[in-house]
Amino acid sequence: MSGITYIRGDATVPSVKGAKVIAHVCNDLGGWGKGFVLALSRRWPEPERAYRAWHRDRAHNDFALGAVQLVRVEPYVWVANMIGQRGIRTGSKGVPVRYEAIDTALARLADEVTERGASVHMPRIGCGLAGGKWSRIEPLISERLVKRGITVTVYDHGEGGG
Repeated sequence: MSGITYIRGDATVPSVKGAKVIAHVCNDLGGWGKGFVLALSRRWPEPERAYRAWHRDRAHNDFALGAVQLVRVEPYVWVANMIGQRGIRTGSKGVPVRYEAIDTALARLADEVTERGASVHMPRIGCGLAGGKWSRIEPLISERLVKRGITVTVYDHGEGGG
C-alpha cells in the first residue's frame, strides 16, 4: 500500500488514466470565490452551481459540516465539494477549518471513490484560506483514504505550495 504522492502542478488537471475525483474543502456559508475554487470555476461551471444550489436548498438536504457533494464534470472526472470549514474568517473561535468535519467528509468520500474505482486528487485541503495545519490533515487522509487502498495525489501549485 502506497502513501500519498506529492507533485508540483494543478490539481484541476490530474494526468492519470481512469476515474478521478478532485477533492477540496468548502465553507458552510455558501461562499465560493477565493482560493482553489477559483481554479475549479475556471475549468468547469458545474461544481460552483451545484454547491450554491446545495446551500440554497440546505433546509431539505444534507448540507452541513462533514457532508460531501460529488459533481460530475467530465465522463470520468468528479469534483468533491466537502464541507470542512465553519465560516470564512479567523476570529474569536479560531481558524475556519474543522478537522472533525474533514475527517467525516473523507470517510464519506472514500465510499464514493471506492464505488467508482477512482483515484483522488487535491490541493493541501484545509490549509489555505481555512487556516488548517497539514500535519493534522495528512493523517486523516492516510487513515480514511490510503488505508482503504485509494490512490491519493496532493498537488502543490506554484512556488510556495498550497
